[in-house]
Amino acid sequence: MTSRPISEEDLHGFVDGVLSPERLHDVNAYLADHPDVAARVRGYAAQRDTLRAALAPIAEEPLPPQLDLARIVARHRRPASPRWAMAAAAVVLLSLGAAGGWTMRGGIGAPEGIVAVAQEAADNYAVYAPDQTHPVELRAADRAELADWTTQQLGRPVGIPDLTAAGYRFMGGRVVGTGHGPAAMYMYDNDHGIRLVMLARVMKDVDQNAPMGPHIQGAVSGFAWADDGLGYSLVGPAQADKLHPIADEVRRQMQARSI
Repeated sequence: MTSRPISEEDLHGFVDGVLSPERLHDVNAYLADHPDVAARVRGYAAQRDTLRAALAPIAEEPLPPQLDLARIVARHRRPASPRWAMAAAAVVLLSLGAAGGWTMRGGIGAPEGIVAVAQEAADNYAVYAPDQTHPVELRAADRAELADWTTQQLGRPVGIPDLTAAGYRFMGGRVVGTGHGPAAMYMYDNDHGIRLVMLARVMKDVDQNAPMGPHIQGAVSGFAWADDGLGYSLVGPAQADKLHPIADEVRRQMQARSI
């Protein structure tokens, strides 16, 4: 009997190690006959390992008080029913999922919160970072005009981080549209062909404040977070662990400007 065709879901199941022995045999045979697909699957595995390495130090951090289930339960005067407890646990897991910024594939519904910010940053990076003729609308020399433009469109000022200490010069930026409103996009270059993009926009009802977490979308990796109603994501082609200190510096500068 001929087995069913190998699907993308089978390939991800192969990477995650969740296939049945029979299906694992089928996928192994398929990959042996399709070296191009095998190379893509190795890329999936590399992304998984990079994400795990980037998440490791975050997983060791103490749980933020606002996500502590015991605190959530204690704030409610009446005892929690099993159904309520399960719902609260689901809220916590969803919050952690958004904070972690896990790679999204085939999710149900449109992403929200910093998960959406991460995806929007990666999408805009894919559009503008490879552009060698017009990657930004306003260049670094027009910094003041760019700051005014983003403030008018977002209704709030978005500072322009200085990343020269990390080896990246500010190229300029533009205002871009997203499914959640306008966003400020700033681009940086290290003069060796590596570009980074920071995207920031106003958060609506989800993730007004959210801890920093890594995310990967294809060949683009980065970090996303939210502070005081503004969502941020720093993305680039570098591995997530290499971008982490730069993202930390961006967040430090943004928080310092809001004081």
